[in-house]
Amino acid sequence: MTDSGETLRAAYFTLGCKLNYSETSEIGKMLAERNILRASGMEIPDICIVNTCSVTEMADKKGRQLIRRLHTRWPEAAIFVTGCYAQLKADEISAIEGVDMVVGNDRKMELPQLIDEWIEKRTKRVEITPSLSITRFQGACERGDRTRWWLKVQDGCDYFCTYCTIPFARGRSRSGRIDELVEQARGAAEAGGKEIILTGVNVGCFGLDTGESFFELLRRLDEIEGIERFRISSIEPNLLTEEIIDWIATDSRAFMPHFHIPLQSGSDAVLRLMNRRYDTSLFASRLDYIKKRIPDAFIGVDVIAGARGETKEEWRRSVEFIQSVPYSRLHIFPYSERPGTKAVLLGGEVDRHERHLRVEELSRLSDERLREFMRSYVGRERPVLWEHPTTDDPGVMHGHTDNYIRVTAPTRPEFLNTVTTARLDSFDLSSPETLRAILL
Repeated sequence: MTDSGETLRAAYFTLGCKLNYSETSEIGKMLAERNILRASGMEIPDICIVNTCSVTEMADKKGRQLIRRLHTRWPEAAIFVTGCYAQLKADEISAIEGVDMVVGNDRKMELPQLIDEWIEKRTKRVEITPSLSITRFQGACERGDRTRWWLKVQDGCDYFCTYCTIPFARGRSRSGRIDELVEQARGAAEAGGKEIILTGVNVGCFGLDTGESFFELLRRLDEIEGIERFRISSIEPNLLTEEIIDWIATDSRAFMPHFHIPLQSGSDAVLRLMNRRYDTSLFASRLDYIKKRIPDAFIGVDVIAGARGETKEEWRRSVEFIQSVPYSRLHIFPYSERPGTKAVLLGGEVDRHERHLRVEELSRLSDERLREFMRSYVGRERPVLWEHPTTDDPGVMHGHTDNYIRVTAPTRPEFLNTVTTARLDSFDLSSPETLRAILL
């Protein structure tokens, strides 16, 4: 580490969800204001910020491996670990060689002050608030080094699904205030932002603690000049109302025809074991209504494969149901045992090999449906927000259509961070999930 009066360099590493990415970007902005700048190129960082995930056993493992790699690569760098893994298993992380501070989810936005204190005293610290005592909402509206912005509107969850650790990692549901969130979004517009993704743990619960409503938030954000696109990162099917769908279909100026809706299982028996708050009938009705009102909508669906109680019979029911609904793509997760959840007390464990086979089956279904969805748009014109090219291939820029088809085209600097109409031409042979586009 350099002396406190000098400029420090920080490197940022994020695992998990878009909510984590938005928070890491906000932390980076706050540290830059304190003259702790992002390390670039071959610079050796003085500080490594690791924002972890703990949604699965594999997520924990990736967090541990990342921390150890960072310490091996930069043994003199201080390592500060935050996020859900840090909240749930602070002692385990603190024992990893090279870790200087472990910071819980409700304290992560205090990292600038905590780092100031660490620079002065250089003592290892663990800063954790018991999860169910977390009451503060800490906002974030940033883009980091990306083109699209994330606006955190909600945090925590009151659902306590039997397989899930999120209420223990993030605390109870809590929301920002609409006026404050609108101001943050206006700030993104003033900074040149064109698209904002609304993030949270359970965004449909927005406002239940403040007396405001999620629909009211959507309408207020839709009025902001300069922002051409909004997307909802994920919303529970029981909280996505027909009123919201109708409004996006007919009245919204900027909310895109794109939905991400967790299913988790296509078996009502397994949904009950999971303590989910809907059944397959409600889920199917929501997807059918979306397609009726917004035929071009892209619908991503989360599914867990191999949950406890998912017998071979229930698995077949689940697959048959999934095939019957108009999803565009599946996001598939093998069931992972999480200590402290009620699911570990249930019977009907599915062995790892069978879980793997079920993931493979769902992956094939997802690939087929996604290609079918994309194929139906070849030769058609759609608006695309062009994002900055990657360092791996600066000659190619990529973007997403309004209905979330990923596309590529030769880089045209004047098109970056703009929405233009493009003709979707053919599948990109280097990426089966991408279409090539012709700039118009």
